[in-house]
Amino acid sequence: MFGIKLKVWGDYACFTRPEMKAERVSYDVITPSAARGILEAIYWKPAIRWIIDRIHVINPIRFDNIRRNELGVEGSSGTKIPINKVKRAIKNNTNAIEIFIEDVRQQRAAMVLRDVRYVIEAHFEITGNEDDNSAKHKKMFERRVEKGQCVYRPYFGCREFPVNFELIKDKIPKSELEGTIDLGWMLYDIDFENNMEPKFFRVQMIDGVINIPPFKRGGE
Repeated sequence: MFGIKLKVWGDYACFTRPEMKAERVSYDVITPSAARGILEAIYWKPAIRWIIDRIHVINPIRFDNIRRNELGVEGSSGTKIPINKVKRAIKNNTNAIEIFIEDVRQQRAAMVLRDVRYVIEAHFEITGNEDDNSAKHKKMFERRVEKGQCVYRPYFGCREFPVNFELIKDKIPKSELEGTIDLGWMLYDIDFENNMEPKFFRVQMIDGVINIPPFKRGGE
């Protein structure tokens, strides 16, 4: 009853595989956590939790190799601000917290997706007794989408790959992909209630549609 269908598209996307280290390599399609992030960028409230039901991959899967400027290599000098420095700055408000990109900028290769177009089918759950008017939340989300409003501009994995979005109120566009494709293991989401444990699932895409299984938290 309170589900939504949102079409999202953009020129580039990068849903980085966690097993890749120095260079970014994207999954073949958008991950459920990235889809959830798009919805939360448009409408987020502590009273609701977005649940991704299906992802429709409309355009063919195309990859492109690019080079991007990034903030050094993880673990190299100057790429991370020590946590003790952050704590001191919070405590006395005198320590400067800064990184000069000119000193640590590095060019890194990335294998990204191009010309992506998806339809996200999702619904939300009420997380508490306060502000539990589901119809109100759905109308507010739809109104924000129609006006192009968002908490922050949603993006496809990296902030330089912005997302265009619009509601679908009628029939979902037919995918250009046909048949069953096994896309292997994919990051589902992070279990924030269980020491930020990453959860994975096996992706089967049938005629461009990926059905997302229920997310199991903790010891479920």
